[in-house]
Amino acid sequence: MAVQSIGWWHSMVKVGFVVEGDSDEFLPRSKLFREWLRSECKMELVDPVVNAGGNGNMCNRKIGIFVEKLKIQAKPDKIIVLADLDPDQCAPCIEERRKIIGDNGIDLIVIARKAIESWFLADTEAMQRWSGDKSFYEPDPEIMEGMPWDRLKEIGRSKGRGPGSKIAFARKFIRDHQFNIERAASHPKCPTAHYFVEKLIELGRR
Repeated sequence: MAVQSIGWWHSMVKVGFVVEGDSDEFLPRSKLFREWLRSECKMELVDPVVNAGGNGNMCNRKIGIFVEKLKIQAKPDKIIVLADLDPDQCAPCIEERRKIIGDNGIDLIVIARKAIESWFLADTEAMQRWSGDKSFYEPDPEIMEGMPWDRLKEIGRSKGRGPGSKIAFARKFIRDHQFNIERAASHPKCPTAHYFVEKLIELGRR
């Protein structure tokens, strides 16, 4: 039994993450996400998760620094970059955002349309737990008017439970309300979460 366990462990693809900022960091650091990677993608997430510290650092002039840091510290087989689109501040579309980041040493770039909070809104079960509203459903988490963080604040105010800071909310929502990337990906209007899940599964099979 011990020999089988060792063989299974070493067959895992080691994957490392570079993320845009603090809110994005909590997903790859979470226990639930790591367990999903192991069971569904046959990938082991290695530490540290490298935080680029904002969208201004997620460009092809600087991304190589973070990729090299990850390679030196964690020695992953595959490197994934997770970033937000932030259309008003960074790039008007996902393809343009990918071009800004570049592909130097990167195996997969995933851009959350608008921001990762869109994925939070798409996980109906976690949102129902957080809001206390069993009927909650966000019909258009990625194409709503305005930013998803503003929508979360609006929901919080209406339920008498303001979300607090964006970073604190992301930590608590992922950890305590058990945000599940597969549930977000199953939302019919959250294609970037679906892309993320689909590509991770593909990457684990290579």
